[in-house]
Amino acid sequence: MTIDIRDRDETASRVTSLDATIERTQTHLLGLQYPEGYWWGELESNATIEAEYIMLMHFLGVADWDRVQRLARHILKSQRPDGTWGQFYGAPGDLSTSAECYFALKLAGYSADMPEMRRARSFILSKGGIPQTRVFTKIWLALFGQWEWRGVPVPPPELIMLPKWFPLNIYDFASWARATVVPMLILLNRKPVRPVPGSAAVDDLYPLPRAKTDFSVRKPARPLGWASFFYTADSALRLIEKLPWKPARAQSLRKAEQWVLEHQEADGSWGGIQPPWVYSLMALSSLGYPSDHPVIARGMKGFESFAVEEGDTMRLQACISPLWDTGLAMVALLDSGLAPDDPALVKAADWLIDKQIQSGGDWQVRAPGVAPGGWSFEFHNRRYPDLDDTTEIVMALERVAMKDNTRKREAVDRAVHWTLGMQSRNGGWGAFDKDNTKRFIARIPFADFGETIDPPSVDVTAHVIEMMGILGHDVSHPAVSKAMKYVMADQESDGPWFGRWGVNYIYGTAAVLPALAALGLPMGTPQVRRAVDWLEGCQNPDGGWGESCASYVDPAFRGKGPSTASQTAWALIALVAAGEARGEAARRGAEYLARTQTADGSWDEPYFTGAGFPGYGIGQRLDHYPAPGEPGYQGVELPSGFMINYHLYRSYWPLMALGRYRRAGPPVV
Repeated sequence: MTIDIRDRDETASRVTSLDATIERTQTHLLGLQYPEGYWWGELESNATIEAEYIMLMHFLGVADWDRVQRLARHILKSQRPDGTWGQFYGAPGDLSTSAECYFALKLAGYSADMPEMRRARSFILSKGGIPQTRVFTKIWLALFGQWEWRGVPVPPPELIMLPKWFPLNIYDFASWARATVVPMLILLNRKPVRPVPGSAAVDDLYPLPRAKTDFSVRKPARPLGWASFFYTADSALRLIEKLPWKPARAQSLRKAEQWVLEHQEADGSWGGIQPPWVYSLMALSSLGYPSDHPVIARGMKGFESFAVEEGDTMRLQACISPLWDTGLAMVALLDSGLAPDDPALVKAADWLIDKQIQSGGDWQVRAPGVAPGGWSFEFHNRRYPDLDDTTEIVMALERVAMKDNTRKREAVDRAVHWTLGMQSRNGGWGAFDKDNTKRFIARIPFADFGETIDPPSVDVTAHVIEMMGILGHDVSHPAVSKAMKYVMADQESDGPWFGRWGVNYIYGTAAVLPALAALGLPMGTPQVRRAVDWLEGCQNPDGGWGESCASYVDPAFRGKGPSTASQTAWALIALVAAGEARGEAARRGAEYLARTQTADGSWDEPYFTGAGFPGYGIGQRLDHYPAPGEPGYQGVELPSGFMINYHLYRSYWPLMALGRYRRAGPPVV
């Protein structure tokens, strides 16, 4: 057989192009490493974070006017031309998000007559105004007298007193929901109102005068079911609230207060995330804690490390992801050919080992007797280690060559022991808790935003399986065998897997196929072939892959959307794992990444490819997508969801994908 010299030259050119693309990203990523050894990229969400920070400062009486103005300018900068604010890049305007931003701008002194405010008001009123906003938005407004407290649910503080074995107790909630619910028990009992100037009032967002507005809690559409049960219970609790004597009330409030105090982190946060943080500060303030109390002062100080200043604006991260970013950056650098003993990797490994959590937390309620050993998502979150972070960090540490191998081995062994102890009964793993699966909790009256439970997910479980495979285990291991049954049973009929923590089916599929490969399983099975066919069928004409956040509520968007660097990388990772590196789809995907790389070695990615909350309440894929008018319906604006743009996803995922693609052999870009 003769080889055309032009083909040989073209192949050599493609090899050079791929090598150059990888080298630029390696240089870029290494340049982002902090002196201490970690990586940390911005976690972008939506403008309610800035709006609620402005409201928090006003509630506590500590509003720094310069900071308020910088935050307000960011809110205005993120407003769409139609006057709206949304949950993610390219999303339709969201009513509750827009209402909170409008009120925050009024608190910042912006006039209702401004064109931007008029456009926002027009949109909000077109959607029914404040009466149609979510419960949490109404709670924020009630704190300032802009909604009536009688128009929000009444969870009894006595909930904190219920024992752990009781059918409903605080440990049945997901970790993030639990840390939010406890301070809310205080806040909704105290019902504080902090007055605002008349110019900040939002009566102009009511379709009817407030005197004619119905402030009652919405009655469920269906007369039977958990939603109706909790609605009836809420009505009964309102009658109990009128009784002059509540024997356990004072004790309950003291216990909730103590729980909140015990759960504050060293950096001043609660759980390292915004919702429990702000509600805890306001709950303590409502109990009489002054703004200069060490707990309040530490809490407010902590927000500074979550802030991003840019020009004359300031924005706030809802959470930070240094341990997640560090583990994935290390894997990407190793996959792309960086030596296992490179000083950058060794320094990162040392930093991670120092961050391993060896103290207890709330997770022990459902996993008694399991020794700690996980890692959290944030710098400071000792009570809530994360299964997903832990698996990625173990996969990174396992491959780094350290002088003190004993220290590394002990850290990995602790992590694996903890991880296996957190496996749920169905074979899967949740993010933070074991067997956190009571779906009826999602029907409580104020659970109309985010997720209330943390059940196992395929993507986290697949990462655990991949970790076990890298550590040398196979399907003969009991935990792996059980996990495999869970994962394979959750595959969609046309091939992909749902992505709980990344958008969406591309992410889920890209988690499963490398896990199967790590176990050394054959890639010719019908399940794998269906997944490959689905991925190839989703490829865009430009060679990339993309998937809209709207895929969480509308199956028509599954695997569909403008191409992004991270989602293209996930698809390429999946194809390489399935043995398709030499296929046309993989080649075009790699070419897309090489062609769209920016001069600094990264990629532009305005789209949100991370998922915080799909907004189902139950934290897992729906068996049935509700239609308009049905309970639980969400439009594509995802009013109950929370989507994320991880700014380092655009760097380490493509590097990981291209590194694995090159390692798999030709053809190359």
